[in-house]
Amino acid sequence: MAVDIGIDLGTASVLVYVKGKGVVLKEPSVVAYDRETNEVKAIGEEARLMLGRTPGNIIAVRPLRHGVISDYTITEKMIKYFILKALGRRTFKKPRICICVPSGVTEVEKKAVEEATFAAGAREVHLIEEPVAAAIGAGIDISKACGNMIVDVGGGTSDIAVISLGGTVVNTSIKIAGDDFDEAIVRYMRKKHNLLIGDRTAEEIKIKIGTTYPLAEIEKLEVKGRNLVTGLPKTVLVTSSETEEALKEISGQIVEAVISVLEQTPPELSADVLDRGILLTGGGSMLRGLEELIEEKTGIHTITAEDPLKVVAVGTGQYAEYIGGSREL
Repeated sequence: MAVDIGIDLGTASVLVYVKGKGVVLKEPSVVAYDRETNEVKAIGEEARLMLGRTPGNIIAVRPLRHGVISDYTITEKMIKYFILKALGRRTFKKPRICICVPSGVTEVEKKAVEEATFAAGAREVHLIEEPVAAAIGAGIDISKACGNMIVDVGGGTSDIAVISLGGTVVNTSIKIAGDDFDEAIVRYMRKKHNLLIGDRTAEEIKIKIGTTYPLAEIEKLEVKGRNLVTGLPKTVLVTSSETEEALKEISGQIVEAVISVLEQTPPELSADVLDRGILLTGGGSMLRGLEELIEEKTGIHTITAEDPLKVVAVGTGQYAEYIGGSREL
């Protein structure tokens, strides 16, 4: 039997949707390999735990940067590994794979994704833009002549689009997303507390107490790192209001991009967006306060999708099934 697979090839994580089973795999898009022999040591969660903790000859890398392939060979190995892991067996007939790309990618970048997927063992490859996949996955009927606004905040890019009649009318893709939130926290800790922390610690701060809007109750977290003055390990108490200050600039840029898309939207569709609201998807949208911030700045009701991490993968998989002719879109 041939299988239809949908892959959300993200900068931070890869999700695989298999027809009839739903999302079967969610792993970080990290690969650890030996610099001397080029042998892959670990892929996914196992490799993520190695980030910043490897000896000299082993490097843990993210082969995707800002939603596009930065290391072709490693990406191909990673896709191949995830396909085999998701299917759990080798199939006689190669799978039909639908894979999503950010809305602002160039033809060259699209070609690289296509070729890497073919090399990883696909029979057919279909590309779909992330906002369209997110809308399908969130259960929106995109085939109607009605405007829907999607803000997909991923790990490497934020895609903002107004969709009508199955396609994007106005869209923009900015290279500012979840990873930039982490970097902003690292910079803030260095500047304010003279504390050097790693990306994993920054991500932990973002998930546990991170916010872009004032919280009703201030939350606190103990953060361990290296004191830049003495060079010794040190613990600092960080509050949620400090993370709001640290993330202010990055969240402001996402809001500006949303406003610029709204400014370019045709008036009829603007009226639809005002009625239906803005839908937030992607892992980055799980950051607290983003919903409230966009709503305050635009005056449009904003909601986050039910399972923001999985909607793009689900939409991509359903699109693969639709191409296979087994479902109405």
